Amino acid sequence: MTGRRRALKFVLTVLLLGSGWPVVWGGELWVGSTTVDITPPRPVALEGQFHTRVANQVETPLLAAILVLEARENDQTRDHAVMVSCDLVGIPEPVLQKVRNRISQSIPQISPEKVVLSATHTHTAPVVTEGKYVIPDSGVMTVSEYVSFFVDRVVEAVQKAWQNRQVAQLGYGFGYTVVGHNRRAVYADGHAVMYGRTDVPDFRHLESGIDPAVQVLFFADRSGTLLAMAIDVACPSQEVEGRSTVHADYWHFVRQEIWRQLGRKVDILPWCGAAGDLSPHLLLRKAAEERMLRLRGLDSLQEIARRISETVMDVYNVARQELYSDVPFEHNVLNLELPLRAVTAEEAQAAREEGAKLADKPALRMKMLWHQRVAERYERQQEISPDQWKQSYEIHVMRIGDVAIATNPFELFGDFGLQIQARSKATQTFVIQLAGAGTYLATDRAVAAGGYSAVVESTEVSPEGGQILVDRTVEAINTLFGQ
Repeated sequence: MTGRRRALKFVLTVLLLGSGWPVVWGGELWVGSTTVDITPPRPVALEGQFHTRVANQVETPLLAAILVLEARENDQTRDHAVMVSCDLVGIPEPVLQKVRNRISQSIPQISPEKVVLSATHTHTAPVVTEGKYVIPDSGVMTVSEYVSFFVDRVVEAVQKAWQNRQVAQLGYGFGYTVVGHNRRAVYADGHAVMYGRTDVPDFRHLESGIDPAVQVLFFADRSGTLLAMAIDVACPSQEVEGRSTVHADYWHFVRQEIWRQLGRKVDILPWCGAAGDLSPHLLLRKAAEERMLRLRGLDSLQEIARRISETVMDVYNVARQELYSDVPFEHNVLNLELPLRAVTAEEAQAAREEGAKLADKPALRMKMLWHQRVAERYERQQEISPDQWKQSYEIHVMRIGDVAIATNPFELFGDFGLQIQARSKATQTFVIQLAGAGTYLATDRAVAAGGYSAVVESTEVSPEGGQILVDRTVEAINTLFGQ
């Protein structure tokens, strides 16, 4: 930067700071990326259902994709982010901390809090939370063994991505296709059932709408060669969630098709948008869908991949006409105190009774704990005042050029995600859920209607906390983009 330009920038900075506007200057954007196989090398217990499942077969590999973003000015790092997308159900805090600690030791230039792990929410990936299931004593990887394997692979991949970072250009765009469907059926008396029947006289409607956007963020080198691509779809990766095999679900087939067209050197990060009440499963027009699949000669996974990949390629071919260099980049980490959902005495008693029924059924340990935690929450709740019944949750908000990225650790109901996008001052806003363990965060109307995903066992944070999350996220985004 020339002396004249530095002087001008200093004057403008003083003026902007005096006006109260944020100062987010453009600079060189450096990007590094890679992809690593996190498929378990031995049989493993699977996470995502109430009962214990052991996978002795690998149907598709599981992957973790790493994206390193670094803003440089005068050859100095001004800000950075390390984003890791994993074919897992969720990212429990102990796993995140293990990854952060190891990265901090091996790459001191990376701030641990700037490392973000998110999950695609495939229900056919290894268990990564201790004590959740009763796992066979022999012939199966323990949770700690798989977590150690996972951490080793991810940290090694982050080191590689950090080492190969280079000056890059930003591209982005979006298109539409339908992948996620609302999975909560509402009936005449107002109650809701996840995956409830719709072919009965008292069915009235699905609880909410969907988000059909397929959002694409990509990075190219100075010559325009594609390096990495993030794809944000508001739908968890759980089309084949009930299988007892290792499987990355529909994202495996999306990656395969995009790689067929763009080459394997492109690193693909699948991101799950706000979709706590959405899934790829159909509640309507099932017979019509099956007929169309038969006529196409595809199964449901291939059909989902066809829709996503066609939209992604269309978006990429349009958006690559306009690439951006020297873009503003800033990454802020917020810890939000969110009100927890109050547990009633009646809910606590019902949970105790349901948990007791499962106490002698080790295969259903997770379901027993699901109920037991409600009773434990009720006891803790009695020990503190209602205004202190809160918990801190980590979110990340980034600005890259005219794009915003906002993460949260929940299975966030879609209405919350749409609010964030609608109120954001960014040209395009990527909402990434499951950057954490992934408890549901349901809306007021969902809690009123009940049903799995909205009952007290499913949710930690209250609907009020969901609105606070939205408001604070929007405020953090818009601060980066000026008032």
